[in-house]
Amino acid sequence: MATPFSVLTANRDFRRLFAAELVVFGSDWFVMVPLLVLLPELTGSGVWGALVLAADTGITAVLLPYAGTVADRLDRRTILIAANVAALVATLLLFVVRSAATAPLAVVAIGAVAVAKAFYSPAASAALPNVVDPADLAAANAVAGSAWGTMTIVGASLGGIVSSAAGPYVSFAVAAASLFTAAVLTFTIRRPLQAPRDPSAPPPRTWHALVEALRYIGARPRIRALVTVKSAVGLGNGVLTVFPLLAGLYGVGALGAGLLFAVRGAGALVGPLVMRPVLNHRSWLLPGLALSMSLYGLGYLGVALAPWFPLVLALVFVAHFAGGTNWVLSNYALQGEVPDRLRGRVFATDMMLATLAISASQLGAALFVDHVDERVILASCGLITLVYAIGWRIATRNQSLDDATPSSLADVTPGGEPSGDSPRGAESPTV
Repeated sequence: MATPFSVLTANRDFRRLFAAELVVFGSDWFVMVPLLVLLPELTGSGVWGALVLAADTGITAVLLPYAGTVADRLDRRTILIAANVAALVATLLLFVVRSAATAPLAVVAIGAVAVAKAFYSPAASAALPNVVDPADLAAANAVAGSAWGTMTIVGASLGGIVSSAAGPYVSFAVAAASLFTAAVLTFTIRRPLQAPRDPSAPPPRTWHALVEALRYIGARPRIRALVTVKSAVGLGNGVLTVFPLLAGLYGVGALGAGLLFAVRGAGALVGPLVMRPVLNHRSWLLPGLALSMSLYGLGYLGVALAPWFPLVLALVFVAHFAGGTNWVLSNYALQGEVPDRLRGRVFATDMMLATLAISASQLGAALFVDHVDERVILASCGLITLVYAIGWRIATRNQSLDDATPSSLADVTPGGEPSGDSPRGAESPTV
């Protein structure tokens, strides 16, 4: 049985795809952390920082459906490299942001980076099953699922340290160099990142492709369940808005706020690795998803009631241990259910719903944060996730994935030959 370590060390192409994703996530923190400190210093206002965050989340959510269509129509390697280069150019624009008059350029730059991320994310998710053998897919997902948590700890910490020691513009330079490195790593991947397409069949028009994907999701209860599961944690994500206020409530200041974000990342990192055995039992996936959503909600209900800051840190870790597990379980289940030709669009829909849920939660928390106690917001977010988890499990109680056919087999014709939708194609390139 493959382990995260074995698939990472033995598979050159997966290792490079994973490394590229790490670099991309890290560059995001090297841009955002120093920029959110720089803008208030230049303008004396927190508005521009809020606009930057809104542009980063909102633009990505709006573009994801179209970006998923592109991931299914064009070469995914080209999409990933182009997205890295576009984000690099946009990051260079931040060097012009040096006064209150040029602050709007930060929103433009981050908006452009968000466009690039919208195209990068579904293409990378859809490409993963094509660079590993089917038997290694569970272990590969455990590794890939740790990327965000790893860079939340490492990227956010280093971004803040470099910005404090050398200034924000050095951080921007590091981000640009990182994006160039990611493009080079992706270029050196040998395996094709999508299954062969029928050259005689013209690619579907964008609107038709979107409608096809939505009909595919709507006609399959299991897919509908899987593309809505991340929204539970997303709707509870407003807790992040009160992290700095929570640290102040316990009298631990900026250090405490940093610890809260670091523990959040640590939980998201450890969860997918510890819970990897669940991926080997398809019948456990839906109950595991319901349990992970519930544990996230219960974790933040506990945070709202905790009397000591160390207990708060422990509960935040537990909540995001569950949140990271939720993300990986749902990604793995979708990869096993959806054929390659639709995978980019389905993953884009999945990420769009999660992103919109996060935006709605953070906006709701922002509306009430100056008017109610921080603990009320924490408890409300936790309760929303918990209620969602219970409702989701009731709605899916008669479903199971243990009789599902993995996409690597679902795309094989009755005669035994791989169809044009097979994630691996007619041949398996040697590593």
